[in-house]
Amino acid sequence: MDSSTIVESIELDRPELYINRDLSLLEFNKRVLAQAKNEAVPLLERLNYLCISCSNLDEFFEVRVASVLEIADIDPKATGPDGLTPKEQLEQISIDSHKLVEEQYQVLNEILIPQLKEENIRFIRRHEWNEAQHKWLAKYFNDELLPILTPVGLDSAHPFPRILNKSLNFIISLTGKDAFGRNSGRAILQAPRALPRVIQLPADETQSGPYDFVFLSSIIHAFVNELFTGMTVKGCHQFRVTRNSDFFVDDDAIDDLLLAVQGELAMRNYGDEVRLEIDAACPDDTVSFLLDRFEMNRDRLFLVDGPVNLNRIQEINNLVNRPDLKFPAFKPSTQPQLARNKDMFAAIKRHDILLHHPFESFSPVVEFLRQAAAAPEVIAIKQTLYRTGADSPIVAALIRAARAGKEVTVVIELRARFDEKANIDLASKLQEAAVHVVYGVVGYKTHAKMCLVLRREGKELRHYVHLGTGNYHPKTAQIYTDYGLFSCNKELGEDVRRVFAQLTSLGKVTKLNKLLQSPFTLHKGILEKIEREITHAKNGKPAKIIIQVNAIVEEQSIQALYRASQAGVEVKLMVRGICCLRPGIPGISENIEVRAIIGRFLEHARIYAFANDGNQEVYASSADLMNRNMFRRVEICFPIESKRLSNRILHDLDLYLKDNTQAWLLQPDGSYLQLLNTSNDEPTQAQALILAELQAS
Repeated sequence: MDSSTIVESIELDRPELYINRDLSLLEFNKRVLAQAKNEAVPLLERLNYLCISCSNLDEFFEVRVASVLEIADIDPKATGPDGLTPKEQLEQISIDSHKLVEEQYQVLNEILIPQLKEENIRFIRRHEWNEAQHKWLAKYFNDELLPILTPVGLDSAHPFPRILNKSLNFIISLTGKDAFGRNSGRAILQAPRALPRVIQLPADETQSGPYDFVFLSSIIHAFVNELFTGMTVKGCHQFRVTRNSDFFVDDDAIDDLLLAVQGELAMRNYGDEVRLEIDAACPDDTVSFLLDRFEMNRDRLFLVDGPVNLNRIQEINNLVNRPDLKFPAFKPSTQPQLARNKDMFAAIKRHDILLHHPFESFSPVVEFLRQAAAAPEVIAIKQTLYRTGADSPIVAALIRAARAGKEVTVVIELRARFDEKANIDLASKLQEAAVHVVYGVVGYKTHAKMCLVLRREGKELRHYVHLGTGNYHPKTAQIYTDYGLFSCNKELGEDVRRVFAQLTSLGKVTKLNKLLQSPFTLHKGILEKIEREITHAKNGKPAKIIIQVNAIVEEQSIQALYRASQAGVEVKLMVRGICCLRPGIPGISENIEVRAIIGRFLEHARIYAFANDGNQEVYASSADLMNRNMFRRVEICFPIESKRLSNRILHDLDLYLKDNTQAWLLQPDGSYLQLLNTSNDEPTQAQALILAELQAS
């Protein structure tokens, strides 16, 4: 038996070869938080990164921890590829998340607040208020807060209230009796969500600096006595509950998906409790009281030194006009052929066009739809929408097209997590304009990003398509890196038409010319292309795989990449978030490098590139290497067939692989090591270089 046979005989499903997906997601949050400490990042942007890490952690508990808790109840012995039981996962999640939260508040209190103070951006504590500030804040409390605050005294007639998910609350200890002779000793106060969590002090009225702020919680603490006339407040402490915010729609037992989603949305704010955050100064007996009321153990209790809703400090970024403390403003570039030629269809007919957002403007995508709505030659538009918003210019163009008498069909994914309400409103708005609205296929989220315009040109009906890796959302297109392709390739257009037919009608799976599509051909297609690189490597030919995605979780894909490494294929993976694959394991993954880029823009593109013995193939996709994308969603993966455009993507990928300022390398133990430019090498920052190149073109 030769050595290659021995290598191939290694079992690739051993638990030690896999990183737990939830622990990997916590590692991503650590990388985001690290940006809050990065002195090379402008100060207000660092505050923003801190808030993002907190918001991410909220969602982590709402969705991922909630899911593990449910599995622990249903099947406590269940294990994933990493071999951890739900109990073992929860134990490690508790350890890692508590460390992360502790660091978040250290960064706020010991780094950011002092540095912001040096820039005359101050958070004024209660004991620091001067007389003028105290007077103004007392008036603010009486005029703006007192009329809408509703404390609930706890007694037999007023049981402990149902606390809204992630709302700011106070537990108040009292002595004395009220007008009815009652005294339970405790009251609960919820701060209305409409109230800002940081209040800017007016400089002229309070002798304050230009950017002096007070936390809403400080104001309530200072004047809480006003809510309990004749009683004495002995203690007032913040707390916040995070609840299970995922919801379940039984695909086999519903008649109307819209009604089912609306019904579940009503319950989102009252799901099971998964985390409890309390002011660290809260007495232990009060902490125990809250834990008892929420039926929670201390593993999911977080005692914090500061506001419990830390992510709401993000408001400061909009309130402070200090461009010197933010990323430099830039104007996304427009490709010369689009700047010269105002006719989108003529430009696309000339050759395929590739856009790279946010470095390049998203406006051509909007203009494509605007021109389609106005052009008499256009007879039909078909569009998928996952996240966009009812006030989007994309939506406005679709409505104009429908009102102009064109056939407009929109596939809306109602179950885009946390955008369900917005998508329901969007569906109603489109239907009022006579747009054909469908909700895709029950049981499969429609995550594909595609638009098809059918245009009559002489005797020919030509297909124009836009395919993307990101959502049709002009705002996220300013901060998420994504690719979009315009084409009028006949076979590609016919493929897109067939996918739309699947989504809106009934019928068998039809063979596609160029697209790979989940849940049918995408997973198999990716595995076949990996196996082809393995064959090339075994035959002594150069073999290389480059994949850029948001997550790698799916087990068969990981095993295929392990086999590729064993065969000598060079594997370069750029994974922004979760990665369950372990690189650098001798005999298994030593030819695999996994890096993550954390920069100004959120890396969101999905690219699959294969050397293919010199016949390079580059695909862009809406899909990550996750089970849900491969098997439970409708996704597309489209080839970049123009050599000019595929080379451009490969050039971008090469810059990411050379990045030595914003890159993190995944280690075999699941941790990440920041790749710092400690040598004399030229510093390479991929996002900045791509931006500079496109601005100069």
